[in-house]
Amino acid sequence: MTRFIIHYGIHFIVPVLVAFIWYRKSFLKSAFVLLSGIVIDLDHLLANPIFDANRCSIGFHPLHSHLAIIIYLAIFVYPKTRIIGLALLIHILADITDCFLMQQGIH
Repeated sequence: MTRFIIHYGIHFIVPVLVAFIWYRKSFLKSAFVLLSGIVIDLDHLLANPIFDANRCSIGFHPLHSHLAIIIYLAIFVYPKTRIIGLALLIHILADITDCFLMQQGIH
């Protein structure tokens, strides 16, 4: 349960907090963009089974690959696409954290 709360907390609470702290003037729009980072989970539809609670997404799914993460970093560096890159990196942070907790045996 701890892993679930941390994982989905990063997916859904962190983007809203980031929007509130750093994008307050455009909070709703920014929160929506940051929350939309979850869209990269569409690559789970390519896996069999689609969902496996004990599978680390990083390096397994195409949009969670190391190459994809490098692309997300590049998107983040460019000012005009920074918020999109940030959304994708927050998503990756959530998944990396989940993988780490899984390795530690935290459920």
